[in-house]
Amino acid sequence: MAEIDVDELEELLGEGAALLDVREDDEWTDVSVAGAIHHPLATVPDVVEDLAKGQALYVMCAKGGRSAKAVEFLCGKGIEAVNVRGGIEAWIKAGKATRPGQPS
Repeated sequence: MAEIDVDELEELLGEGAALLDVREDDEWTDVSVAGAIHHPLATVPDVVEDLAKGQALYVMCAKGGRSAKAVEFLCGKGIEAVNVRGGIEAWIKAGKATRPGQPS
């Protein structure tokens, strides 16, 4: 499975990369990364047709476990998906910018 760290993600987001956050609604409401789209892991199969095609989709959760499951599923559907190692916890620990989450 392809993975990147939060430093690589930050650079890619600056270039317009797509970020999918698969945390639960309450986690998303607490904190998120600007520009991320939010679909809890259980809903990813329902929205797979709406997700980025033709470009890599970077996937984040709290620590990396749920996003790894999403990446596996998305890759199986022909979407180039990449796991963000350490998730939002690594993002926050590295001092990256966050915002309060937005209602889904």
